[in-house]
Amino acid sequence: MGHLNLPASKRSSNPRQWRLLDIVTAAFFGIVLLFFILLFTPLGDSMAASGRQTLLLSTASDPRQRQRLVTLVEAGQHLQPIEYCPAEAVAHMPCEDPRRNSQLSREMNFYRERHCPLPEETPLCLIPPPSGYKIPVPWPESLHKIWHANMPYNKIADRKGHQGWMKREGEYFTFPGGGTMFPGGAGQYIEKLAQYIPLNGGTLRTALDMGCGVASFGGTLLSQGILALSFAPRDSHKSQIQFALERGVPAFVAMLGTRRLPFPAYSFDLMHCSRCLIPFTAYNATYFIEVDRLLRPGGYLVISGPPVQWPKQDKEWADLQAVARALCYELIAVDGNTVIWKKPVGDSCLPSQNEFGLELCDESVPPSDAWYFKLKRCVTRPSSVKGEHALGTISKWPERLTKVPSRAIVMKNGLDVFEADARRWARRVAYYRDSLDLKLKSPTVRNVMDMNAFFGGFAAALASDPVWVMNVIPARKPLTLDVIYDRGLIGVYHDWCEPFSTYPRTYDFIHVSGIESLIKRQDSSKSRCSLVDLMVEMDRILRPEGKVVIRDSPEVLDKVARMAHAVRWSSSIHEKEPESHGREKILIATKSLWKLPSNSH
Repeated sequence: MGHLNLPASKRSSNPRQWRLLDIVTAAFFGIVLLFFILLFTPLGDSMAASGRQTLLLSTASDPRQRQRLVTLVEAGQHLQPIEYCPAEAVAHMPCEDPRRNSQLSREMNFYRERHCPLPEETPLCLIPPPSGYKIPVPWPESLHKIWHANMPYNKIADRKGHQGWMKREGEYFTFPGGGTMFPGGAGQYIEKLAQYIPLNGGTLRTALDMGCGVASFGGTLLSQGILALSFAPRDSHKSQIQFALERGVPAFVAMLGTRRLPFPAYSFDLMHCSRCLIPFTAYNATYFIEVDRLLRPGGYLVISGPPVQWPKQDKEWADLQAVARALCYELIAVDGNTVIWKKPVGDSCLPSQNEFGLELCDESVPPSDAWYFKLKRCVTRPSSVKGEHALGTISKWPERLTKVPSRAIVMKNGLDVFEADARRWARRVAYYRDSLDLKLKSPTVRNVMDMNAFFGGFAAALASDPVWVMNVIPARKPLTLDVIYDRGLIGVYHDWCEPFSTYPRTYDFIHVSGIESLIKRQDSSKSRCSLVDLMVEMDRILRPEGKVVIRDSPEVLDKVARMAHAVRWSSSIHEKEPESHGREKILIATKSLWKLPSNSH
């Protein structure tokens, strides 16, 4: 067989050329194959998710990495949206995290109070909705049913369904209106209370429901014109407050433990406990004293359930009556396992010698300071709270909404400031509706928050709408929350450098005037915390398709608009109403409904 004789140089170079071509070709096809794997297969999704989670973990474990990301977002140089949190974070509350707080002291339920991580200890990410999340059922239908997919937690329905709390019916949870102490429905229970308490006619307006379950009591009182704010601690397996807010009932997460509740003195016309299990007489009646601080003189206290005429709780029931007598509460009725007291008006009753050692607070104890303020074992003296605030001396609802409260008048130029504020917000809200097309009367808007409420002028301008407003008074600003309660509105103290005590996706509409002032130091132009973290928190508590309205200077709103993209909001900036002075503009943003990729679960 003959051979083809080639020059030696050609014979030796050809195999090398083929080997090089093979390597380049193989590399090219390998890259193409890898691209298709990453783009179109679950493995690619998994690798991408793993990379995102690695980034999230690095922002939580490395403060410098986190700060770099915050700086990029603030500057508008982070072109991609902030990453989403893992699927297990759908109900995450940073300051009420059971895993974190379970290591703390059990004394006086300290571990169930607010304990917030530092920003650098938390991942910078957006809380996702649960799988199958739907835009909430509109009000008032939501009072009676909500989507199961939005809160797929069955334990209350399984354990309390026979008491009428809630039931699973197909793709809904339904709420028959019952409770442990009123399995026949809150309506029947309230009819019983109305035999002893003036629930109609506007005498009572603000109420606090302690340990509220799913807030059927507060939800039913709304038809009486009574605005009840319900609270309960974080319950990792029941999520009572989340159910209440999904229903459209005013509620927030709190625990009566070692600190005052975040309200001023004499906020509530009615305080209610239905099997709330608060040990009112423990710790020298410290918890009863806190109830007394919050209850308006002439107001009513209702306790149903233990220890009221309860088996094997004779001593606790006797102690409860003894504390009420020591504070000169008038016993209105004992009806079965329900007791009703009326608080006295004025200083005529001073705690005399009693087995609990009750004493009046001296002037060094401010009656209305309540942000991280330790509980005091002394009784608030009515005369220590300036102005008229007793039931019978303040106007009935709805007149009290517009009448200048005496607790506003005692402030410097209070009368003029209050009236100007009322006119300003009536004008602004009219502009929101007429010119900016903000549909505040829409059935899709029920839970509203004003992050910087001052006298509650924004909420007052919405009083005829089917909404309720959580008026937040920043804890480092003038403490005007007492004026808001005197008007018949509700709210809390809060510092916006910390997360708010609510579950994710609980507000339809968030309003803030002067967003940058919420994080600035009072004595300088420096910030106490990051605007990025504040907007991530706003995103956490805002429902998908919910709206945010922010009023501030053009410079601030330009920054906010850049960050809005990072939290996946669509936004636009508008001119203010023509009658208003100053340089401020108005930013309107809408949160999109986005979902986690299937591999992230």
